[in-house]
Amino acid sequence: MDPQPIRLVIFDCDGVLVDSEGIALEVLVEALAEKGVLLTTDEAAERFLGRSLSSLTEVVRSEFGVEIDPAFLAGMRDGLYARFRAELDPLPGVAAAIESLKAMQVSCCVASSSQRERIELSLSVTGLLPRLSPHIFSATMVERGKPAPDLFLHAAAEMGVSPSQCLVIEDSPAGIRAAQAAGMKVIAFTGGSHTGHASYQKALTHLAPDGQFDAMENLLHFVLGARRPEDLTDA
Repeated sequence: MDPQPIRLVIFDCDGVLVDSEGIALEVLVEALAEKGVLLTTDEAAERFLGRSLSSLTEVVRSEFGVEIDPAFLAGMRDGLYARFRAELDPLPGVAAAIESLKAMQVSCCVASSSQRERIELSLSVTGLLPRLSPHIFSATMVERGKPAPDLFLHAAAEMGVSPSQCLVIEDSPAGIRAAQAAGMKVIAFTGGSHTGHASYQKALTHLAPDGQFDAMENLLHFVLGARRPEDLTDA
């Protein structure tokens, strides 16, 4: 049986649309150090990449016995947003890829572990918000964030597309697991500046997504469908 055509591309935001994960990991490591939690960026990436703030607080509490209070989160968020406004860039080729999908009558949306405020700031300062609004979904909209499938299933339902006709573009292990649990095809995007972490590469190999790519101009290849096994990785 031929695979169903892709009708909806679901983009993660951080590390897929905008090159934010490296900045976010640096801010997180610095903030946690003030609480006495000393981690390298690679260790932080292994624990927190692609996860929501609520998940972060649970991990820090259970693993290090440290409580993360609202004041701490607010301070970390302010520092992160300041750096986003000064430094954040879109991933190369994203705007063109979105316009090409629209020309093919393939819908697009964003489904991110971040709070909607952060998603909209990220997309605004990089000029992507008009291309994707209002189809923006945050983990705050569902009971369980990634790696649970809830957010992707919610996005698909809101967009009126079955999971089997969705293609998820993810950079994080948590996001890849969430898409797989949702019964969606998932492609790992490895073009972000954070994807060189050893823990990331190890997790990616273990999860075995449907494919991977590191240049956004190659996205349409996966939407149209690969004909040969060797086409599933362009890197």
